Amino acid sequence: MLLLGAAGLVGLVSVPTWVHGEGRSALEGTVEVAVAGSRAAPQAPAAALVLLAAAGALALVGRVGRWVVAGVSAAAGVLVVAGAVGVLRDPAGAVVAAVADATGVAAADPVASSTAWPVVALVVGAAVLALAVALARAPGGWDQRSQRHERPGPGRADRNASGAVDERSDWDALSRGDDPS
Repeated sequence: MLLLGAAGLVGLVSVPTWVHGEGRSALEGTVEVAVAGSRAAPQAPAAALVLLAAAGALALVGRVGRWVVAGVSAAAGVLVVAGAVGVLRDPAGAVVAAVADATGVAAADPVASSTAWPVVALVVGAAVLALAVALARAPGGWDQRSQRHERPGPGRADRNASGAVDERSDWDALSRGDDPS
């Protein structure tokens, strides 16, 4: 559930505006743009999808698979942190493409300032990293898998919840080629 929550948080942080900027064009003069987090750091929504898949995989794997999921989750956290740091270091780099889209020409020297959302994304990415470390260190019976979808072995009678053999188990035994009588 925590991985699902982390995926949702990473996805939500990449939606608002991360950078405000302006550039100049010969035809349009000064053009103001707002760049969303998904455009300024496209690895953030990708990391959200990776975390969503990791949450689904965690329900299906054993101990070794849990370590793989923890590694993939840590990599997703690193992606979010790297994207946020990249935008914080160079907000003008995120504005260049948006100004070019708005004006039709590349801006030579756009002016840009970042909002608080890259910092929030940095904190969320660090939390995802901490979650991945906690997942790798978590105790528990990860090798205990459910037998619900497994075929019963030979000589093992099918039983209902109360432990008694019922008519369905007789049909299942016949399907396997066993004689239930």
